[in-house]
Amino acid sequence: METLEKMTPKICLGGITKEYIAPRTGQRTLAIADVSLDVFQGEFLCIVGPSGCGKSTILNMIAGLARPSRGELVMDGKPIRDPGAERGVVFQDYALFPWKTVRENIEFGPRYRTAGPLSASERDRIVRHYIDLVSLTGAENKYPHELSGGMRQRCAFARALANEPEVLLMDEPFAALDAQTRLILQEELLRIWGEELPRAARKTVVFITHGIDEAVYLADRVAVMSNNPGHIKTIMTVDLPRPRRESLRATAEFQKLADAIWQLIRHEAYEATIDRH
Repeated sequence: METLEKMTPKICLGGITKEYIAPRTGQRTLAIADVSLDVFQGEFLCIVGPSGCGKSTILNMIAGLARPSRGELVMDGKPIRDPGAERGVVFQDYALFPWKTVRENIEFGPRYRTAGPLSASERDRIVRHYIDLVSLTGAENKYPHELSGGMRQRCAFARALANEPEVLLMDEPFAALDAQTRLILQEELLRIWGEELPRAARKTVVFITHGIDEAVYLADRVAVMSNNPGHIKTIMTVDLPRPRRESLRATAEFQKLADAIWQLIRHEAYEATIDRH
């Protein structure tokens, strides 16, 4: 893996704090506190941690869907204040338009992009490219309710990628899928991301997950979060060879990394399952 120390961060979170205030009671809840994190060009960064530690809050702020209460959040040196086409988001529940076909869902971004209109032939070229890339050829005219969960998530990938964003933000995209489909789509995601390409040619990915094995399999680095309030406990480098193969999961190196992350969050993950109220 290429070293990151001398690179300029693509995304920089500097002392981010997010506080929520209940509108009726005025009660304050500190979701995350003093989170600092650099994400580099072409990096696949996973964020893991116990339930309620603020993983999705961080992703939503990078996406521009929420603003920090305090701290600085920038991409390429420019403040992030709102959503932007340079940041694509893939959600757990797919968020596809149910009244649109696979083709129409994927075409939505190219059709309505803010950078200027594209010709019908150029839109068709982009849509065809991403349909082929995510292996949905033959399903172009199906509606979301006609697709399996895995196919819906492939469509969600393609729709996000068709905007040609520089950064891909993924909020537990495989959480609703069965175990077999998850394993298949993890491999597919790395292929779609282009893990064999040079770092400069890859998109930057921030991926939220509860799955420790999933994080180790996918990531270049794993940011491990703690809660009450949410903060980053440590960042672990996944110094495993790419391209990642299924056989990697059975190696001692893989298991050692996964166990180290589990030991960091085990107690808080247990506490999150207990109702103290």
